[in-house]
Formats: sequence, C-alpha cells, structure tokens
Amino acid sequence: MQVAPELLGATLRVDSADGAVAVRLTEVEAYEGLDDPASHAFRGVTRRTAVMFGPPGHLYVYFSYGMHWCANVVCQPEGIAGAVLLRAAEVTEGLELAQRRRAGARAERDLARGPARLTKALGLAGPDDGADLLDPAGYVRLSVGDVEPEVHNSPRVGVNVATDRPWRFWVPGAPSVSPYRAGRPRPSSPP
Repeated sequence: MQVAPELLGATLRVDSADGAVAVRLTEVEAYEGLDDPASHAFRGVTRRTAVMFGPPGHLYVYFSYGMHWCANVVCQPEGIAGAVLLRAAEVTEGLELAQRRRAGARAERDLARGPARLTKALGLAGPDDGADLLDPAGYVRLSVGDVEPEVHNSPRVGVNVATDRPWRFWVPGAPSVSPYRAGRPRPSSPP
C-alpha cells in the first residue's frame, strides 16, 4: 500500500458547528480489500464497505466493537477496495475542542492516540462516511504536507489474520504513536 506512508505528516481538518479541529497524522495502517483477509472489504461490496470500492480520497467511517467510530482514507482506484486506517495524530488546531471531546485523555499526546480516540477528537462519526476529503469547500479536508517525515513500519496491530503484513507506518519519536502490540494469528481449526 504505497499511499499509507505518504499520509504521514498530512493534515486532516474537520470544521463543525462546534469549531474546527485539525491533526497531523503520525500513524496509519493499510488494508488491501479483496486480497487482504483483515480488510472489511475482503468479502466484497456490502452496504458497509461500498465507499471502500468508490473513488479514492473519500472517508470510510465504521463502528468498531459496538462502541467506537474509526476513520480510513480510501486510496485505490474506483472499483478496487483499499483504505488506510488513521491510527494516531497530533492535534495542531482546536486543542480546547479536542480536549472537550476527549475529556478522559490524561495528556495532550493521548487526545488522538489510537483510531477511536483520533476519530472522537475530530468529531467524526457514521454520518461522515463517504465524505470527500479532497473537496476544498468540504467540511472535512485532507492536505498532504510539504515535509516528508522519517517513516518506520511493522506488522499491523490488533488483527488476527494476515498478521505478518508490514503495513503499519508511523513517524518515529512522535508521542502520539500507539504502543505496538502484535496481532495474534487465529488458531487453525482441527481437520
């Protein structure tokens, strides 16, 4: 997934009735659709995954574990599923609003540390699924930075299939990057 590391250092900004929050992405994770058993799109187009098969540059938002919203950037050509999960970021604008949304955060680095926390700090939820991130007049916008940060990678976190794919990317030394916890492969079923 070539796009994933290129998103590091990019700014994601959400304008809402409450105000604006912008973050600089520090950690992402790639998912490759039909060729990736850890991807939501692995089994094809469904109502939930339709946006992943749509044009690139749109937001794929899903509900995780019945508790949290998570956000992804769709990054493959239309008709081919693929998305990059936004795992962590640093708040660069709207700090007070992000702090209100994430009142339980112990430190500033924790405001957008982890995919559900990042989405909550930005104020994103289900109705934002499919938003065009490249529309300059849109309320949610993604802009790639001029500075390319150093990038490290490792296997993905929190998956139990395709655990060996080195598709988690992060900016080394960024305080918002989540600690690495290796995924655990599913045990094989007996014959």
